[in-house]
Amino acid sequence: MDKISCFSRHDVSIESKEQVYNGFFKIDMYHFTHGLFAGGQSQTIRREILERGHAVAVLPYDPKTRQVLLIEQIRIGAMATKESPWLLECIAGMADGSEDYPEVVRKEAKEEAGLELGELEFMLSYLSSPGGTTERLFLYLANTDLTHAGGIYGLPEEGEDIKVHVMDVEEALARLHCGEIDNAATVISLQWLALNEQRMQKQWNKE
Repeated sequence: MDKISCFSRHDVSIESKEQVYNGFFKIDMYHFTHGLFAGGQSQTIRREILERGHAVAVLPYDPKTRQVLLIEQIRIGAMATKESPWLLECIAGMADGSEDYPEVVRKEAKEEAGLELGELEFMLSYLSSPGGTTERLFLYLANTDLTHAGGIYGLPEEGEDIKVHVMDVEEALARLHCGEIDNAATVISLQWLALNEQRMQKQWNKE
């Protein structure tokens, strides 16, 4: 399938890039021009961009029981629009510069849920909010025995307090449909599973 856009990164001219904040997050100030659909170049545009690196997320799935594992933790940014800022999420973490995303996924699963993951299936990657950050997320489904999963995990030195929840796929999808699950990585992962579960059942239940 041919790409729709006639533009590429070569149609953007970065005039300057300056770091304006360096804390838990980093913010860079870009001044740039770009090609216009009607021809010619735009005026100089100024944008502050959050530079936090890329991230991974994984949805552990037990193909034998048709259950998934989600974690619950506080997300202070959710307080602006939700009654409770404790969210049901996929296991996730920052790649911290590594491009070995499967290895990062396995490390995060051990830290956040005490899990040893089996075979991984890459689902997709997406830009989290490209108007304001460079971050790209890489999503995986993990073949995982969830028989004994549960408990409270996380690294206290990183401010983590994480509770593990195991539930049937139908329950997870119901929580998605009613709006309880509303963070992007988890929404996308559960929707991907709903579309692809039959194929994954055949792939992982061969014996």
